Amino acid sequence: MGTETEERPHGAAVVADGFGLKGPRGWAFRQVSFRAEPGALVAIEGPSGSGRTCLLLALTGRMKAKEGHAEVGGLPLPRKMAAVRRITALGQVPGVSELDPAFTVAEHLRERALLQRRFDGSVRALLRRPAERAASARARIDEAVAAAGLDLDALPKGERTSVRDLERLEALRLSIALALIGRPRLLAVDDTDLKLSDADRAEAWALLRSLAASGTTVLAVCSEAPEGALRITTRSAETTAKAADEAAEDAAPAERTETAKTRLAKAPAAKTGAAKTGAPQAEAAAQDTTPAVGETAGDDTTDATTEEGAADALAETGRA
Repeated sequence: MGTETEERPHGAAVVADGFGLKGPRGWAFRQVSFRAEPGALVAIEGPSGSGRTCLLLALTGRMKAKEGHAEVGGLPLPRKMAAVRRITALGQVPGVSELDPAFTVAEHLRERALLQRRFDGSVRALLRRPAERAASARARIDEAVAAAGLDLDALPKGERTSVRDLERLEALRLSIALALIGRPRLLAVDDTDLKLSDADRAEAWALLRSLAASGTTVLAVCSEAPEGALRITTRSAETTAKAADEAAEDAAPAERTETAKTRLAKAPAAKTGAAKTGAPQAEAAAQDTTPAVGETAGDDTTDATTEEGAADALAETGRA
């Protein structure tokens, strides 16, 4: 009884401070800061290409961040990525943990239970008799299926239904059930509300809320966060660049004007032509002193779009 109690999922707190990930062509996301208590429902919202999936994978130890730091269950990222992977689980993430359309529901469930026992089980569990191991695996499957709200009897062919024949919500429930077999402290779900009707979207969020209420911390990527969730918003590179430009314009106009005047005073009149056109030259110099997004003083390199950076960073992960 005591052992079973210890195995029950208990949420992992998530803390991020200035968290950022950069791919070969630019930042996938950056400057992400938040704190989520154990058992929280965290919704990562934003437009497609704004680094939502990369943030999800970075917080579960599947991608290595380039700046800032984060902690999941007290484990620091990126230093303890392997340890974080052991206490987290992914639902369906395109290109990383996809369902096989040719497999049946039963085949997916049995395969995941087998992998769980092989790689995450204790030595003591491996030494059990075959009948005991089978019963334990069946119990885990039943528990995960019930928690995910997947009604196997309601499927067209029951457990023998192929993934290709599942509705979008049923496939989402199956991917969550597979993740829950490992009894993770943190569950990560990508594209939560993609291609769902309003009714199905409400069911999906009700499911994730119930999982969070049971003690498992939930990270969910979505286009629009639901009520009651901790909202983390990622922005496209264009939006980030515009915000940075506006901030730079409002930051210190007097200081930039003074800098422009100083540069004009030092520049030879023959080269600047400032003897009669001081004001236009000052304006041009002021514009030159404002660094572009992704630049620092003395740096002439700019960041590519967030979408390109996210695509490159995601391509480097391979399969989890």
